[in-house]
Amino acid sequence: MKAITYDRYGGPEVLEFGDVPDPKVGPDKVLVKVRAASVNPVDWKCREGHLDGMLDTVFPVVPGWDVSGVVVRPGVAVPEFCAGDEVIGYVREDFLAHGTFAEYVAAPVRTLARKPRNLGFEEAAGLPLVGLTAYQALGRLLNVRSGDTVLVHAAAGGVGSVAVQLARHLGARVIGTASGHNHDYVRELGGEPVEYGEGLADRVRALAPGGVDAAFDTVGGDALRASAEVLTPEGRLASIVDPAVTDFGGLYHFVRPDPADLQHLSDLCEQGVLTVHVSETYPLERAADAHRSNQEGRTRGKIVVTVGQDEDEDEGQD
Repeated sequence: MKAITYDRYGGPEVLEFGDVPDPKVGPDKVLVKVRAASVNPVDWKCREGHLDGMLDTVFPVVPGWDVSGVVVRPGVAVPEFCAGDEVIGYVREDFLAHGTFAEYVAAPVRTLARKPRNLGFEEAAGLPLVGLTAYQALGRLLNVRSGDTVLVHAAAGGVGSVAVQLARHLGARVIGTASGHNHDYVRELGGEPVEYGEGLADRVRALAPGGVDAAFDTVGGDALRASAEVLTPEGRLASIVDPAVTDFGGLYHFVRPDPADLQHLSDLCEQGVLTVHVSETYPLERAADAHRSNQEGRTRGKIVVTVGQDEDEDEGQD
């Protein structure tokens, strides 16, 4: 099959498009024909070796953890899915080797859920990692409740845009940091936008003089410090990027695969609660360009790599 691989750590130039062996389908895995795979910052951080102290790496690595596609064959111990089922997945294992930037992936069943029927494959591929990250952080770490005021950083980005929608669904008021050109988009999501940069804490206080009940940091550094400054005395703080959050009494969050959580997010999409904005798409062979774009850090919503779309369209015409 065709796939993207890298055989050493480095920049986007280490990504290569070519042939790799077809994946083996273990008892607890599901062979999925990949239709789309989204790009996340963790993908290029893995590629550059930043997670080497956490995860064993088996070169050559196929990158990518997000996927949407169609079940080809479930493993012998998997009654949950049948051939032809449309699925999404946060396909993260405990090592780096077999990712989703490929024509096929053998995904552990614990990483999959049914694809939202109202989303296309590209949009659906953008949901798993960012959706699970926001859902688990808001619900389990920050315990966001109706009536809370919540500060969400990078509210127009992948994780932030989902967090705004989820917090609003929970009944919270949301203040979201974003660049000026994304303020209207944050409003569309249900948030009240504030500009990044120096003076952020003062701008947040102008909107919430009594402080915020919860702050969700997806940026780190100055944004994290500003978050701590604007919390109420009982306010909760969580970060997905900066372990220094513990210095401010907050919690660090790393997302985990959870099929029940993922299915709940899929259901929320079908109910019209959640949307996924795809800002750019690239064919599989241009995955390096997708990595470069994501690494610039200015994306509204998600960047998605498409797999086999032309081939599928041709098949449908036969």
